[in-house]
Amino acid sequence: MKQIIEKISFNTKENQILEITENVRNLIDKFTLHNGLINLSILHTSCSLMVQENADNSVLIDIKNYLSEIAPENKYYVHNTEGADDMPAHLKTLLTQTNLTLSLKNKKLILGTWQGIFLIEHRRQNKIRNIMFHFIGE
Repeated sequence: MKQIIEKISFNTKENQILEITENVRNLIDKFTLHNGLINLSILHTSCSLMVQENADNSVLIDIKNYLSEIAPENKYYVHNTEGADDMPAHLKTLLTQTNLTLSLKNKKLILGTWQGIFLIEHRRQNKIRNIMFHFIGE
């Protein structure tokens, strides 16, 4: 049984949905991981993680539009320390996920045929986002 914790960083752009599946697979290969659980934890409160469709980009456009409708920037929010997109970004993170746990079997990440792992940037500014990759297994 082994345990590995590694930080991976990404440069995001305004309201970007960035696929990170290959980055996770690269860590699996780098550490020669076989079977176990991978937990991904994003260390921020205004971006999130998701497993979602990776074959048709129109899905990502619809997700962005939906999140913008449910947490719009043009409302009054008490918390606006970092600008008009600050509180809506926190609400979007509240509605999505900051942690994902994925299975690894025989060196293969278990995802559905059309599934990918994504980082969702909810802010308008470019950011550096950190994700902790935590593996427990063999």
